[in-house]
Amino acid sequence: MGKSKKGRLGFPEKQSLADQIIDGRVVKGKTRNKIRLRHDEDELVIDPKTTSKILRVAQKQRAELELEEFGPTPGEAKAAGLYDEKQKRNGFSDSDTDNEDEEERDYDENDFNDKLQLNIEDEKAIKMFENKNAVKGKTLAEIIMEKFAEKKAMVDDAFSDVGSVKVEDIDPRIKEMYEGVRDVMKRYRSGKVPKAFKIIPKLRNWEQILHITEPDNWSAAAMFQATRIFSSGLTQQMAQRFYNLVLLPRIRDDLAEYQKLNSYLYRALQKSLFKPAAFFKGIILPLLESGDCTLREAIIIGSTVANNSIPVLHSSACLLKICEMDYTAPNSIFMRLFFEKRYALPYRVVDAAVFHFLRFEQDKREMPTLWHHALLAFVQRYKNDVSSEQREALLRLLKKKSHYKITPEIRRELLAAHCRDIEQGESLANEESFDIRSDGMDLD
Repeated sequence: MGKSKKGRLGFPEKQSLADQIIDGRVVKGKTRNKIRLRHDEDELVIDPKTTSKILRVAQKQRAELELEEFGPTPGEAKAAGLYDEKQKRNGFSDSDTDNEDEEERDYDENDFNDKLQLNIEDEKAIKMFENKNAVKGKTLAEIIMEKFAEKKAMVDDAFSDVGSVKVEDIDPRIKEMYEGVRDVMKRYRSGKVPKAFKIIPKLRNWEQILHITEPDNWSAAAMFQATRIFSSGLTQQMAQRFYNLVLLPRIRDDLAEYQKLNSYLYRALQKSLFKPAAFFKGIILPLLESGDCTLREAIIIGSTVANNSIPVLHSSACLLKICEMDYTAPNSIFMRLFFEKRYALPYRVVDAAVFHFLRFEQDKREMPTLWHHALLAFVQRYKNDVSSEQREALLRLLKKKSHYKITPEIRRELLAAHCRDIEQGESLANEESFDIRSDGMDLD
C-alpha cells in the first residue's frame, strides 16, 4: 500500500479548513522549473541551467563532426577572412576563406619573432651553420616523368625493331574522368569529395592517376581531404611518398609565398600523424636533411609534434636520426620539442643526444642560442639518465661553449643529477636491444 497522504502539508490531521485559514497557515505552491528524468526507481533532477549547457555542448560536438566530415559551410567560410586575392591558387577568395582557432591558425611575423627572440648575434651564428649546397627536392610530376622516360627507354631498347611502345597507357575515358576530378579539386572548398578520387589509394598506378589530378593546383581544403583519404587508405610506404612528394612541397611553398600557413594545410599536417612512421620519414626527416629548412618552417611544422600524442618508439627513432645529422638551427628546435615531451627515452637515444652536444666541444664557431636552449631542455629532463662520465664531459663542454644566461642553469642541473650508473649500479647492456627498425621505423 502507498504511504498515507495525511499530515504531509504540516497541518494537524483533525483541524478543519476554516481553522487552517484563520491560523494563516495556507500552503503555497512553489515554482519548480526542474526536469525530472526517471530511471527505474531513482530520480535524477537536472536544473534548466545545466540542461542548456548540455544542449550547447551537444550542438558543438555535432557541428565539429559535420565540419570534420563535410568541411565548413558557405556561411562559415564567408564569415572568415584569412588570405588575400593572391590565394586564388588555393581555391579561396576574400569571401570564402576559413579561420580556425589560434593553435591551428596562421602564424604572423610578430608571433614568429616573439617565439624565437633572436638577436643579431644569433642570426649570424645560425648563418654559419647553413648548408650552402642545399639541393631542392623533386616534385611528384618530375619523378613520374623520369620513371616514364626510364621505362620507355627500356622498352625501346628491348623492342627496337618493333617500333615505339607506350608504357602504362591509360584508357582515354579514365583519363577524361580524372581530368574532371582535377577541375573539382582545384575549386573545392567544402562538401563531398568525388568517389573517383576516393578510390585512388586502391589503384596499382595511383601515382600516375594522382599526377593527372595535378596536386600542385589543389585548393587547401582539397589537400586536407586528400590527406585524410590517403593517410588511412595507403600503406606505410605509399603514405610516406604522398607526404614527401605532395604534402610537404605544398606546405613549404605556402609558407614561402605567404609567410603563414593556411589552416587547412595545418589540419592536413595533423591528419598525417595518423601514420607516425610515414610522417617522420616523409616530412620531418626530409625537411631537416634538405639543409634549407627555415626557422619558420621548423616552428610551425614542429608544433604538430608538440601538440599531438605520438608513440615513444617513433619519436625515439626520429630523435636518434636527428642527433646523427649535420647540425643546423632547425635541428635544435625539433630536439627541444622532443625533449619537452618528457618521453622515457631508451639509453641509446640519451647517449646519442649527449654525443650530439659533445661533438661541438672543439668547434670554433659560436653556437646559436637555440643550441643552448636544446641542451638546457635535455639536462632538465634527462640529467638522471646520463652516466657519470657523460656528466663530467658535459661540464667540460660548458667551459668552452657557454651562454651568459643559460649555461649557469645547465651547470646547476648537472651538478644536482643522480647519474644512472651510480643510482642503479647495474649493467646497461639490455639497452642494446633497442632497435629503430622495429615497428616499421626503418630510417636508413
